[in-house]
Amino acid sequence: MSIKHPIIVVTGSSGAGTTSVKRTFEQIFYREKVKAAFVEGDAFHRYNRLEMRELMAAEATKGNRHFSHFSPDTNLLDELGTLFKDYGSTGAGRTRHYVHDAQEAKLYGAEPGNFTDWEDVGAGTDLLFYEGLHGAVVTDDINLAQHADLKIGVVPVINLEWIQKIHRDKSTRGYSTEDVTDTILRRMPDYVRYICPQFTETDINFQRVPTVDTSNPFAARWIPTPDESMVVIRFRDPHGIDFPYLLSMIHDSFMSRANSIVIPGNKQDLAMQLLLTPLIMKLIDRKRRAG
Repeated sequence: MSIKHPIIVVTGSSGAGTTSVKRTFEQIFYREKVKAAFVEGDAFHRYNRLEMRELMAAEATKGNRHFSHFSPDTNLLDELGTLFKDYGSTGAGRTRHYVHDAQEAKLYGAEPGNFTDWEDVGAGTDLLFYEGLHGAVVTDDINLAQHADLKIGVVPVINLEWIQKIHRDKSTRGYSTEDVTDTILRRMPDYVRYICPQFTETDINFQRVPTVDTSNPFAARWIPTPDESMVVIRFRDPHGIDFPYLLSMIHDSFMSRANSIVIPGNKQDLAMQLLLTPLIMKLIDRKRRAG
């Protein structure tokens, strides 16, 4: 953790909705004139798209059908830890971009499925913002959670997460339902070992819960809308959270536990704005006081 160079991480599984949460942060940063260094979790994958496919096929022939991007072995977590440590100390570090599609290829000048060159980032920024799979990972060998000043978990109930992933991968990547199902099954052991434990480390979790039937996510024709959902917001440390204010500002919300508030799904962005803006500005104020 760093007073002069704060770090915010948003962590969640593939299809969880971390990109939507990132947009809310971008709105806050723009409104409050906060300059952020943005870091993508995909940039720290160890292998490019072709290498990963070849390795998955090779591992499958050995009987390993659980080789996945969720594992520390397929990611450069030491390098990510170095970035966090360097930024916390100096306000700068090194990252790169993973090029997902043709649109990003035009932007970054690299072929889809590949990485850009490593580059220096962070100089002159107010904070570092990470969004991806492993922002709060803690294992026997590495502790990324210790570096972050604010950790946000995005974790819809698992059937909803699967529905979102299936629909996203089919519409944007051309996969079949069977392809996505195979990916979910392949990643499951690493999901349990390395993704879920992060949500114990996070300061705030946003968990969307559908209020419609999602009992067979592999046959769902639509993603439940925000109007068809509730969101459970859990605080690891509820001290200092003004729950009466939140309840008064977010209609139809209620407390389910002493550290949890439940809100209508269509109020999630409002709740994030109300909750995150003062937390971000507290980090910025602390930074500026430290000189």
